[in-house]
Amino acid sequence: MESTVATENNNLEPRDDMEFDSHDAAYEFYKEYAKSAGFGTAKLSSRRSRASKEFIDAKFSCIRYGNKQQSDDAINPRPSPKIGCKASMHVKRRSSNGKWYIHSFVKEHNHELLPAQVHFFRSHRNVDPLKSDAKVRRKKMLASVSKQYGAYQFSGNLENLFRNQHDRGRSLTLEEGGAQVLLEFLVQMQEENPKFFYSVDLNEEHRMRNVFWVDAKGMDNYSNFGDVVSFDTTYFTNKYKIPLVLFIGANHHVQPTLLGCALIADETVHTFIWLMRTWCLAMGGRGPKILLSDQNDNIKAAVGAIFPDTGHYFSLWSILEKIPRHLEYLSLWHDTFMAKFTKCIYRSWTEEQYEHRWWKLIEKFSLREDEWVQSLYENRKLWVPAFMRDVSFASLSTASRSESVNSFFDKYIQSETSLRGFIGQHKLILEDWYEEEAKANFDAWHEMPELKSPSPFEKQMLLIYTHEIFKKFQVEVLGAAACHLKKETEDGTSITYAVKDFDANQDFMVEWDAPRSDIYCSCHSFEYKGYLCRHAIVVLQMSGVFNIPSKYILQRWTNAAMSRHSISERLEDVQAKVRRYNDLCRRAIILGEEGSLTQESYNIAVGAIKEALKQCATVNVTFEANLRSGSCATLAIQGVNEVCQGNSLAARELMPYSRAAQTSKGSKRADPGKERENNDNTSNKKGKVTLEPEIPNGAQGVFHQMDMPGSLDYPTLYPRLTTLLRGGDINKRSVELLGEMLE
Repeated sequence: MESTVATENNNLEPRDDMEFDSHDAAYEFYKEYAKSAGFGTAKLSSRRSRASKEFIDAKFSCIRYGNKQQSDDAINPRPSPKIGCKASMHVKRRSSNGKWYIHSFVKEHNHELLPAQVHFFRSHRNVDPLKSDAKVRRKKMLASVSKQYGAYQFSGNLENLFRNQHDRGRSLTLEEGGAQVLLEFLVQMQEENPKFFYSVDLNEEHRMRNVFWVDAKGMDNYSNFGDVVSFDTTYFTNKYKIPLVLFIGANHHVQPTLLGCALIADETVHTFIWLMRTWCLAMGGRGPKILLSDQNDNIKAAVGAIFPDTGHYFSLWSILEKIPRHLEYLSLWHDTFMAKFTKCIYRSWTEEQYEHRWWKLIEKFSLREDEWVQSLYENRKLWVPAFMRDVSFASLSTASRSESVNSFFDKYIQSETSLRGFIGQHKLILEDWYEEEAKANFDAWHEMPELKSPSPFEKQMLLIYTHEIFKKFQVEVLGAAACHLKKETEDGTSITYAVKDFDANQDFMVEWDAPRSDIYCSCHSFEYKGYLCRHAIVVLQMSGVFNIPSKYILQRWTNAAMSRHSISERLEDVQAKVRRYNDLCRRAIILGEEGSLTQESYNIAVGAIKEALKQCATVNVTFEANLRSGSCATLAIQGVNEVCQGNSLAARELMPYSRAAQTSKGSKRADPGKERENNDNTSNKKGKVTLEPEIPNGAQGVFHQMDMPGSLDYPTLYPRLTTLLRGGDINKRSVELLGEMLE
């Protein structure tokens, strides 16, 4: 084969004795030569005679000829292939007979030639369909590119991967005037918030191909909740009117966080690589620990290329939702198939058990020849629970889309939603999103869940988990009473138990390694939800362990999720920190109420915060240095430690601080002395210590760092945040200040 190609190239190679009827004919010859050699061509220059106005000179070159030139103020620079290649052919017209001859020819290139991929080059796209065989062309191409895409850590069907890759000139399919509406929206968003990020990808005709954007809050949320991200292409692959794809995360209240939006022209590797690279740039160059997506080889290749250290998995719901469509011919046996399939996927304790059940399922329903089923097996490590020990998906991979946070957008976007309609309600969507988060934060600061059992696990997590996670964990604690365990095997330090769950009427396997505090359940609750299940809890309880091991308390589910510092592995430190964090948030709202009434009080509050931050930073640096040196120095705030020892602290004991923010109709501000007296009285009556810690070094208060109010109109930005005004716990001014803190 190589000798044949070499012979063809020699026959087409330009020679000094060649002549052409026109410069167009000369260019067509050079294109054919380039096609056989494996490079793209361009008309570099041409010149006309001043007398006759006819062409007398032309130069054709490799598309990589010359050097890239780009202005410094280019907003969206167009990719340039130029790398200084000298390969070219210069032709001139003879004055005697009008024939064109080769004046000079440079054969050598400074880059690799790609004969198997030559149809990708723009100069070779419009070929005669009768002279091209797509199947033969793709087969020739696969061998040459497999090595290249090996760098993407990709192993799969390259035949499907490169289908339609030549169509890199495709542009966004938008309604008439849609591009202008979109650009106006992006510019307006950036004018309102300079930190708003957007990027536009143009094709070779300078038409819009792909667009990405993310607001400042999305970038900020990524720093706290970027451990697990879902790349959702549902609206694109299901042929919605707008080709929308989303980067979605989940916050500490199990609410969706929007980490980026994009409109894309196609599903090619080129598009996904551009999108992943752009998103990574917006997020500060840091990739997520886990990225979930649809089962798509092009996405798989792009993630491997841009995020080599990221664990890439397929969303479980995206797999399950495809079964009726791909296996429609099994509709008569659908219920039977799903029962067997579910048992194979969810109840396989080991990889060997999964393999046995999978091939038994394949044989029973004669699925060996089904390509989609084959692809599921080839990618089994990317979606089957048995292969995913100690991987947490933070509730982003569920059995159905309706249970996932991804479904939040479904109530706003239907198949017929237009681009104008989507842009028109974009702000409304984000507003709803942020209001739900604000309400959850407010509840966390002003309410406390109710204990429903004497379980030490429930008491342990009462003030650590956010309300939403605690309620879910509480269900597991209560459900442990309906579980019965039996020891199955013991191997060294590891013990395996069979746990009968009478509520679910199923048996589960739990493996417990006491010296390493490792626990693993076949229900995969920790992997998919991020907290331990009832089966693990009953094993811990029967093993004499009455605290959840710290490695199974994810910071992203705690009230300290947005803290700059990671929580300590010592549970008493975790509990104390969360209590202090919640208390300081309440005090910040009260300070905002008092400090905002006059410019003088505002200046006092700002000065106190700055001084407190300075002192806290000094204390924390000293504390961390002592930890590194092995010191057991204790720098706890007085009073709070006593509070931390009481797990059953009731919400009503925190209410004096909420009531202190209220004002009477006849007075703008409460009497501070009276407030202090009321708090002392409340404390003495109940026999409890107050939450007013005595601060050393004369500081008036300690606060986490927060932005001070600026010139933004927060009541306008949060028009529905007033729904938080309930029960008289906090007045309107405090709500506005709460909005500022959240922003």
